[in-house]
Amino acid sequence: MSSPSATGQPPVVAADPAPIGPFSTAVRLGALFGPAVFGVTAAGVALPKVAAALHAGPAAVAWVLTAHALALGIGTAVFGRLADSWGVRAALTAGSLVLAAGAVVCLAAPNLGVLIAGRLVLAAGSGAMTAGGLALLAAVDPAARARVLAAYGGVMALFAAGATLIGGVTTTWLSWRVTLVLPALSLLAVPLCLRLATRPGSSRPVDVAGAALLATAAASLLLLLQAPVLGLPGAVAAVIAAVLVLSSAGLVWRVRRRADGFVPRSVVGDAGFWIAAAIGVGVYGGLFAAMYTVPQILAGTHGWSVLAVGAALLPGAAVGAVLSRLAGGLGAGTGRRLLAGAATVTGGILAVSGITGGGAFPLVAGASLALATFALTQVVLTGEMSVRLPPPLRGAGMGLLNLAFFVGGGVGSAVAGALAPSMGLSRVLVVVACFPLAAAVLAGCSVGGRRPFRPGGLRSPGRWD
Repeated sequence: MSSPSATGQPPVVAADPAPIGPFSTAVRLGALFGPAVFGVTAAGVALPKVAAALHAGPAAVAWVLTAHALALGIGTAVFGRLADSWGVRAALTAGSLVLAAGAVVCLAAPNLGVLIAGRLVLAAGSGAMTAGGLALLAAVDPAARARVLAAYGGVMALFAAGATLIGGVTTTWLSWRVTLVLPALSLLAVPLCLRLATRPGSSRPVDVAGAALLATAAASLLLLLQAPVLGLPGAVAAVIAAVLVLSSAGLVWRVRRRADGFVPRSVVGDAGFWIAAAIGVGVYGGLFAAMYTVPQILAGTHGWSVLAVGAALLPGAAVGAVLSRLAGGLGAGTGRRLLAGAATVTGGILAVSGITGGGAFPLVAGASLALATFALTQVVLTGEMSVRLPPPLRGAGMGLLNLAFFVGGGVGSAVAGALAPSMGLSRVLVVVACFPLAAAVLAGCSVGGRRPFRPGGLRSPGRWD
């Protein structure tokens, strides 16, 4: 009980800050994660300007996107684990410094090599924003989770659908350098999200060796898949393949040796985690591949400007917002059925577009639905894994899950880029359609068949095998 002050008046007690409502929480977390999508989709619009300004060829400039995709996925996994160990607040603070440093390097880069290095740093920091947003989303009060997820999906759909338009506007009216650092917009949301970061970290040491092996395996896989697009010599590709095999074998050995390592054995030993990861790989692979092919067809075949393409894709945000709001109030099984249906329609439209030669309206419809399915995936799978993973594993689990998603996106764009020269962009859409269709099959077949998460390596809340 407080004593009176010297003036005889009762002391002034600071009032607790007003609680943050579900919609405000969703907007804050969406604004933290959302700008990450600008790193690939919006930046792709600026590549011709980058090539002209830095006197580089198409194969060399492709590294601007490849570097970002690599570091974003790895950064998400690394900072997800750090969020478990340090707490989300500390991980976001460290990630903000990394993101800001990468943006400065990109803005001042005198040549392509320095620019690519800056993009690596920028994407790693953007991965910290992604990991922090997902960890906070997973920790939302279960009573408000459905409403938060519904609004969050709409925010993510808006970012995804507007990325091409924003990239075109920024490149045309400002500079290609500004377009390449658009992921730094996440920094504006960090102060608004720190109030949500209340859970302390576990203070367990981070498994550096496991992190290095995972990063090497993921980087090797994406580089090997994109070797044809990047123009890598056969000998270099062979070395990368060897590194992939060795790092993957080393990672498997590390997981078996350390149950509480960077890749927790109890997470990767859960079948539900792998099913969710495979569904996300299909959705992200289809989205990234569609965003690689559709704008090029609309611009090259139908004469559309970049601004027109971006504006045409904006309705995808509205569709995604509606589906996300609907999914947020549904049960897990019904949510997966909705996801399966959206992915099926997306794949069907893309396949028909490829078979018929790529009419403008089907192209826009297919890409818009791919964007909407992406937002729906965020709501359904993030909601499921938030409940499935216990608090000590949430940062690691969500980070690894989204690493798989981003690798899937890189696989999709790599496949589309490798096949386009021989098949043509329109025919490639038939192959692109296989990604969301595969996700639809997995989502539909796994409804009702998921068992509860049983962390075999966790004996008690503070002890690991």
